[in-house]
Amino acid sequence: MKLANWKKLSLVEQMANIGSEVYRTIKWRKHKDFAKKAFNRALELFYLTIEDKKNRKRLKEIIRARELFVDYIIGDNQYQSSDEEWQKYFYSFNYAARIGKL
Repeated sequence: MKLANWKKLSLVEQMANIGSEVYRTIKWRKHKDFAKKAFNRALELFYLTIEDKKNRKRLKEIIRARELFVDYIIGDNQYQSSDEEWQKYFYSFNYAARIGKL
């Protein structure tokens, strides 16, 4: 997705989209190629969200979420994250984005 199109989305919608790729990464863990593609796409969406100037007030949270996600998937999981915690975190964004579309 191009940055201009990404910027049209609200932060909630951006985070919901990131959450979709996070879910895919977790779901496809046993299928290394699929998981790697989903992981890379999630990182790409994190970077687009970080670059979006309207998100400055939430930048610390976004960067921290990216850091924890990378640690969970390819790091040592030093923060002891779990699949369930990631699903709960992004569920709220998915729910809020969906409500906003109704």
